Amino acid sequence: MRVGESVEAARVVPVIEALTAVGVRCSVDTMRSEIAVAAVRAGAVLVNDVSGGLADPQMLDAVAATGMPYVVMHWRGHSNDMQSRAVYDDVVGEVCGELADRLAACAAAGIASVVVDPGIGFAKTADHNWALLRALPRLQALGPVLLGSSRKAFLGTLLDGRPPQGRDAATTALSLLAAEQGVWGVRVHDVVGTCDALRVLARLRVPDGDPR
Repeated sequence: MRVGESVEAARVVPVIEALTAVGVRCSVDTMRSEIAVAAVRAGAVLVNDVSGGLADPQMLDAVAATGMPYVVMHWRGHSNDMQSRAVYDDVVGEVCGELADRLAACAAAGIASVVVDPGIGFAKTADHNWALLRALPRLQALGPVLLGSSRKAFLGTLLDGRPPQGRDAATTALSLLAAEQGVWGVRVHDVVGTCDALRVLARLRVPDGDPR
């Protein structure tokens, strides 16, 4: 159930203030323009909106006014009924087209820096998610891509019903494959394990004889 704006602000803004006060770079994940603005004032340096500006008609103008980068996710509705909207003739083509529409809206609002998120697990079946993951180059043609697949249900299905905490290795495998294809970023639960794996990948790319 979605909490009210005052509750969201009370939960989010003080945390961002406290973290930025000790030098931690923070983003805010919200579908509300007023929360986005308050979070940026508190020190957030990026706004992530899973609705891509569709849940709040004031969001794009508000983000543009902050000057902060914006993550626009593919979205077809709130979580209470989003899976009923997982109907596509061509999931990759339709997701890319709908994201392109949101990018055009962002440009019209004057947002200078935008990252796209295909919305893995949001109004998508497991097959839709795999199709989008295989199509990362097409998604990257739209712009920088943020991938959020960590511990999601489609991985549990692949792993014979394994609960979320047992999906980190599969998540890390996806993160490495995405990194090899040059995605802008991945959102994960197991930060240390993912960073270790990415350091291994980076080291393998160092030419022979390089002291690094």
